[in-house]
Parts: sequence; structure tokens; C-alpha cells
Amino acid sequence: MTGTPSQEPGPAPRKRGRPARRTAEAGPGARERILASARGEFAEHGYDKVSVRAIARGAGVDAALVHHYFGTKEQVFAAAVEGAMAPVISVPDLLEAASPDALGETITRAFLRVWENPATREPVLAIVRSAVNNERAAAVFRGLLTRNLLTRTAAVLKEPDAELRVSLAAAQLVGAALLRHVIRLEPLASEPLESAVARLAPVVQHHFTGPPGAQDGTVHHPDPLSGS
Repeated sequence: MTGTPSQEPGPAPRKRGRPARRTAEAGPGARERILASARGEFAEHGYDKVSVRAIARGAGVDAALVHHYFGTKEQVFAAAVEGAMAPVISVPDLLEAASPDALGETITRAFLRVWENPATREPVLAIVRSAVNNERAAAVFRGLLTRNLLTRTAAVLKEPDAELRVSLAAAQLVGAALLRHVIRLEPLASEPLESAVARLAPVVQHHFTGPPGAQDGTVHHPDPLSGS
């Protein structure tokens, strides 16, 4: 013993992503508040201009808590995308119970209904805008669609070119939704939902189950002079 008074060890250094107790106890629903804040930030400012600090500020938590729950900004965006796209991602579940000749109508009605409801449309639009303007955000969005929508829907079709068929159907539906709800092209923007479904569903059905062309890979074009 030297008589030197002992000292209590100081607190361990904080590590990224592991918040202190007071931060972790930010209150119930902190994770959901972070996701809601992230969706709002990405919708208003786009992926590039959003920071983890801004997301944390909007959720009323410390930035360390955002890192604790999600990690990087890209991972926050991925979680926000998955939550916003949940109604769309669930569409393949409906196809498993549909008859082969009703696939087009089933997916067209389910997809357009997501866009008809502002509560589900606005989060999807926010994600689409971010994906259009940033390649990293586009990669996250593309991966989610491929894993949870395109691949699952293609498995229902059981066709050798199923993924191409689903991609073409998706292009038809997404294009119609954007023209209807974003660009608001008339008369499509004002067309009643059931009428829009009735017109689009046969086209989507053809993408799913119709013949892609002649067996040799060529498509027959009628000769306007011969009438054939």
C-alpha cells in the first residue's frame, strides 16, 4: 500500500451504434418514429440531402440511436423502403390463390388500389423520387423489388421467361400509376378505378401468359397491302 487514494475507472468510450442508456431509453416507439422521420426526410429532400442527424432530430432521438437500430443512412433508407412498399410487396401473396386466367386482373386491381389511397401512395412516391435521383437509393429500391416482388411473382408463373414477363407487366402498371397520380395525364387521371382496371388487366394478363411471338423469336407483322 502506498497510501495513494484509489480512483474509480472512468466510463468506457462510447462506440458508434451503441447508445448510452439515456439514449436507448428514448421512449416507446422510438424505432417507428425514426422510420417515420426518415420517410418524411427522404420525401422532402431526396436521398442525397438527408443526414442521419436530420432523421434523428425529426424523431426526437439522438443520432446514436439511429445507428443503433439501423446502422448507416443506406440501411435506414432500406428499412424505410421496405415499410413504405409493404402493400406492394404483399401483392404476390394474392396471385398464389388466383386462377391462371385471373392473374392480370388480380395484380392490376391490387397494385392500383395502393396508389388510390393517399396513405399508401405518398410513402411509395417518396421512395420512387429518391430512387430516380440517386444511384445508391436506386440500387436499394431495385434489390427490394427484385427479391420481394419480381422473383416471387415470377415463381407463380412457372414460365421459362417469367422474369421478363413480370418486368414488362411491372412497367405497364408503374407507368400507368405515375401517369395517373403524378403527371395526372387526362383522361387517365380521372378514369374510375374499375374502368382503369378493366382496360389494363388484359394487357397485364397478356404479359403473364400470352405468347411472346413466333417460336423462331420473330414477331409477325401484318402486311397492310395483302391484308395478312
